[in-house]
Amino acid sequence: MLRPLFIASLTLLLAGCVAAPVAPPRPEGCPPCAACPVCPAIEPVKPPEKPLQPATWEDLPGWAEDDALSTFEALRASCATLEKQALWRTVCASLGTTKVGADGVASRAARAWFEANLVPWRLVNPDGTREGLITGYYEPIVKGSRERRKPFLHPVFGPPDDLVVVDLAEIYPELKHMRLRGRLEGRKLVPYFSRGEWTEEEVRRAGQALLWIDDAIDLFFLQIQGSGQVELADGGRVRINYADQNGHPYRSIGKWLIEQGELKAHEASMQGIKNWARANPKRLQELLNNNPSLVFFRELPFTGSGPQGALGLPLTPRRSIAVDPRHVPLGAPVFLDTTWPNETRPLRQLMLAQDAGGAIRGVVRADFYWGSGAEAGSLAGRMRQKGSMWVLLPRGYAPPEGGIPR
Repeated sequence: MLRPLFIASLTLLLAGCVAAPVAPPRPEGCPPCAACPVCPAIEPVKPPEKPLQPATWEDLPGWAEDDALSTFEALRASCATLEKQALWRTVCASLGTTKVGADGVASRAARAWFEANLVPWRLVNPDGTREGLITGYYEPIVKGSRERRKPFLHPVFGPPDDLVVVDLAEIYPELKHMRLRGRLEGRKLVPYFSRGEWTEEEVRRAGQALLWIDDAIDLFFLQIQGSGQVELADGGRVRINYADQNGHPYRSIGKWLIEQGELKAHEASMQGIKNWARANPKRLQELLNNNPSLVFFRELPFTGSGPQGALGLPLTPRRSIAVDPRHVPLGAPVFLDTTWPNETRPLRQLMLAQDAGGAIRGVVRADFYWGSGAEAGSLAGRMRQKGSMWVLLPRGYAPPEGGIPR
């Protein structure tokens, strides 16, 4: 608290003002001294709001109407991973012995289980606001090949051998969710290749590609989504999933197109960007390079209801969200109050925080997983809504002061 006040005081001093308009004594007959400027009152620095604030079930709009059964079953499946954490051990033990059936009565029973075992906490931004941005994502389905041949000319890479990842959490626990990425030049760690620089690297690394895709803009959006299905020429499919990234910050190419006057704000959806890219093929690389962040993948078998999220578990269409794990514990149920893409129709339901993403930053912030394919992509591409969030934590658990449980 002292540091901001000190800086504010120093700023005022350098501006030439003093604490009070007090003039020194002057001899008889001297002309009056020029008045010193009066310092404005220094406003006390307001501490950030607590990110978790107590709530009741009645505070959750639409809770009594939500079909919580699918989220209940998804949470039960997640316990294969969550039961290893002390926070969820008792909850998972209860899930293992609870039966709710599979009809309307079962949905009410599932809600009753949540009410008996968990407690809602409202998520609040540091400035005290209670709404945040809710976007959407999906699992693209693209065409690809194991070999480079026309039209499959755009490579998909796994994490390169020269990518160095530095985890400082053991020395600085507050950096638990942050890692440095770079490459070595002699004994010096330097930033890894940006997207534009990597384009030049692709030629010499071609033999290391996992797969080849037929469309550069589809590959770009596959990286933005973090996972996807690749349909091979023989009719088979594989999944590719996020494995790592180059350490550069994510920048929106839609925002860049708006700033360049190429698209209006309402046109900068995923489909709008794709349409612009196909109408301007000579500027495609310029467009893509404005996002220096680059994602590397791993290949997975084509199994499960969806791609793997940050917990290493399959995502559940329309019931999984990506969150910022610095503020919301992965695996936690989260009640979401938002609206359907480009609509005012309410979308209120219980979700699971099963994923994370480089663009998902903030307390009240989520990315809604819509599923696989074109319809899911259409919904995800249009979704940019306001919303509120409540995280459900085990009954009897008190979150640490100013913090989020890990």
